[in-house]
Amino acid sequence: MSLATTRPALIEQGHWLTVRDCKRVLVVVHTVTFAQRLREVFGLLADDLRIQVVFTAAPHAFGTGVTQYLRGLGITTVPWEEALRTEFDLALAAGSRGVHELRCPVVRVSHGAGHIKPLTDTTARTPGGRRAPGMLNPVHLMHEGRVVPAAVVYAHERDVAELARTCPQALPVAHVVGDPCVDRITAALPRRAEYRRALGLTEGQRLVVVTSTWGPASTFGRLDALVPHLLSQLPGDRYRIALSVHPNVFAGHGPWQVYGWLAGCRGRGIAVVPPEADWQSLLVAADWIVGDHGSLAAYGTLTEAALLLTAGPRREVSAHSPAALLAAAAPVVSPLHPLAEQLEYAARTRRPGQYDQVTASLSSAPGEFHRRMRTVVYRLLGLGEPARPPAVAPLPPPPPLRQWETQADEGAAG
Repeated sequence: MSLATTRPALIEQGHWLTVRDCKRVLVVVHTVTFAQRLREVFGLLADDLRIQVVFTAAPHAFGTGVTQYLRGLGITTVPWEEALRTEFDLALAAGSRGVHELRCPVVRVSHGAGHIKPLTDTTARTPGGRRAPGMLNPVHLMHEGRVVPAAVVYAHERDVAELARTCPQALPVAHVVGDPCVDRITAALPRRAEYRRALGLTEGQRLVVVTSTWGPASTFGRLDALVPHLLSQLPGDRYRIALSVHPNVFAGHGPWQVYGWLAGCRGRGIAVVPPEADWQSLLVAADWIVGDHGSLAAYGTLTEAALLLTAGPRREVSAHSPAALLAAAAPVVSPLHPLAEQLEYAARTRRPGQYDQVTASLSSAPGEFHRRMRTVVYRLLGLGEPARPPAVAPLPPPPPLRQWETQADEGAAG
């Protein structure tokens, strides 16, 4: 029987276990996006013999692909219903759904570049309540009048200041730890030439990375207008194009359908980045990033790339988020002018400090995420931290763009 199909016995703590008397940490994974952020946290525990980490896939509308993503890391999961019946010492979660049912303290981990989207499900909002985004909203932090998490970690001091207005009950459990994507991208900048070689870029070729969040106002929601623009106006011998689409798009519509909609990209020089791929090295390697109000465009301000934004919504973007700050500072793509000219204009006119306000809003503890995050987790576990800095592997080189072009072809065919 394969590792992927064997039911983990460790949740039962049977007498057959070799390493016993461990603190048990449950990682609750709702979506692939949440899994990618949680990986930065549970990876800090992997080599500690005092800790056993258990994983479960929690129900979520965008949960498709979670089990496959974890299996690719060599991780098996226990059923959600069984996880709810079992005692753990601590749980890690990036989502809120169902975590109030767990029988242990919970650490909530924020994800993405700040808190971009205000609450969209207004049915759960109290009359007159604010549409605060994500983990700044009582809907996502409280259940039946009590704060659910034992700790909530944020990237920026600004988040805690906002929390004081939106959900002051959660202030005693709030911690500022920084942002792992900020730290990894910043550390990877000196390896830009290495990443470009790995992607297969030749001398003189320029890389355009198109990023899309999810939802009808995203770049993907208007892809029928953008893709022909890319294909017809950017000659393949000079430009290589990579399209990075939010995993929620794949989860919501299904990989077969998404790759089918992108069938026109096949053989036309557009590489479709799969949802499970690490996109951070791609941003580091880019010459241009064409993005929307999603997190990737905001993280792109940390790199050497010139930025352009597609016209985006205002109501879907929190006014003080990095996405809102970026929208006020970056040039916007116009369908009325040649795209190549607009790319060159953005590169030519990018000025020093243009995005300083955006980058400063991403993290108020740059370089500190893994150290601070480990301290929060070990304190709640009642364990002393290992007597060494957290081991954080550098961003690996990306695969060749050609591989992602082939993968898109196979995804549509399958």
